[in-house]
Amino acid sequence: MVPFASPVSCAHSASAAKLFIQLAPRRAPSQPVLDFLVPRSHAAIGTSARAFRSASARPPPTKSNELPRAVGWRIPRGMLSGLSARPAPPPPPTAILPYMTSRSYTQAVYNPQNDEDGNEMKMEITPRAAKRLSDIMTKDSNPHLALRIQVESGGCHGFQYLMSLVTLPESLPTRPAAGAEPSEHPGDGAESGEVREDDTIFTYTAEEGEESDLTAPKIILDQPSLDLLKGSKVDFTMELIGSQFKIVDNPLATSSCGCGTSFDIKI
Repeated sequence: MVPFASPVSCAHSASAAKLFIQLAPRRAPSQPVLDFLVPRSHAAIGTSARAFRSASARPPPTKSNELPRAVGWRIPRGMLSGLSARPAPPPPPTAILPYMTSRSYTQAVYNPQNDEDGNEMKMEITPRAAKRLSDIMTKDSNPHLALRIQVESGGCHGFQYLMSLVTLPESLPTRPAAGAEPSEHPGDGAESGEVREDDTIFTYTAEEGEESDLTAPKIILDQPSLDLLKGSKVDFTMELIGSQFKIVDNPLATSSCGCGTSFDIKI
């Protein structure tokens, strides 16, 4: 029988204790020593917070084909408000000059007449009508050519106007006295170019204030026709049915036909 053996003992017990103490810190986790005293939930929260801070501190990984983002610069709010409140400078005066045009003017050169209220009865010759009259005068070599306008009763709307080209005499008769009575037969002598006592001649000038003569584009009307057409314009239109002189913008006309030669007036 084997005799009872004494338990095995460490020959260097003190050295084994020191070795345990030296190995213990290496095996311990990176947490503080007193973290085991904190409840598990608070410890997990603290660990997660530290992990989030360390993760957010690191820049996010970028793909190989992704370009780096541009750095944004912030402008102080005061600078932007100053720029937006500053008005735009006005355009130079020279930029307006090309759009300025001269105004045409029509004046009575023979026997101007007034209406019942004492206002001068006027008519206007448009630049298109003046150009057409000038072309006809040049083509015919006739500087005394004029457009005579007459208003007669008839047409589908009660009144109609007739136009014809006439040649005026080289020298006009003596100006009639103010308030000359209209002739009893307005159509007499119209085709021959005779200037009657109640006729009024209007001429066209490119600018107001220019001296006009009888060689300029002109129209001639008798007093009854001028009473019905005062304030209107003589225009030249080019349409599919043909080109013609026409009366437009008559303030006394209430209606007109499609062809524009017949109209009704306010009574």
